[in-house]
Amino acid sequence: MRTVFGKTPAESNPNLCSACFTFVTNNHGGAEIEISLLFADIRGSTSLAETMAPGAYRKLLDRFYNVSADAVFANDGFLDKFVGDELVATFVPLMTDEQHAIRAVDAARALMKATGHGGAGEPWVPLGAGVHTGRVWMGAVGEGAAANMTALGDTVNVASRLASVAEAGEILITADAALAAGVDTATLPHKSLELKGRQQLMEVVSLRIGGPAAARA
Repeated sequence: MRTVFGKTPAESNPNLCSACFTFVTNNHGGAEIEISLLFADIRGSTSLAETMAPGAYRKLLDRFYNVSADAVFANDGFLDKFVGDELVATFVPLMTDEQHAIRAVDAARALMKATGHGGAGEPWVPLGAGVHTGRVWMGAVGEGAAANMTALGDTVNVASRLASVAEAGEILITADAALAAGVDTATLPHKSLELKGRQQLMEVVSLRIGGPAAARA
């Protein structure tokens, strides 16, 4: 359909055309919806950059960006942005119906495997990830050339904080996301985390690639 009407693939997900995103951005549209978010962060990136030539570090990030995009697109997610060494991806009902939490967890697991976690040797880049499900405001932010499609709200902040405290090879999944994804939490370690900027403890389960499987009921 994109070829027939001369439309281009959307940057955030090439399985969709850019027309809808352009319309929402130009009209400053958006709405409150429930989604799932995946944040993934390279552990020790400052130390990595210190020990590598700038060109080599750029190649490492290129490889990370490419495998991240593959994992997100394969699970019908939107590539929100890369912030330095961090991936931000959203999974919404538009693409996944009510399975957005499942797809976010699956994308996180695929990304861990793609970066070498759970394999025979060391991962080629150490990665920690966080998955959370909740309500956000999703739509266009900013005006003119600064306009951008993104998700906003506490749900985003929680997912970001989880990725920042996850250890290499670890996916921290909130109780809400685990329930929505049908994750069998009985076999996984539970943690009560104090996240920066939040007063209440966050209940999560820890999934490690190569460790206990996150079986769905």
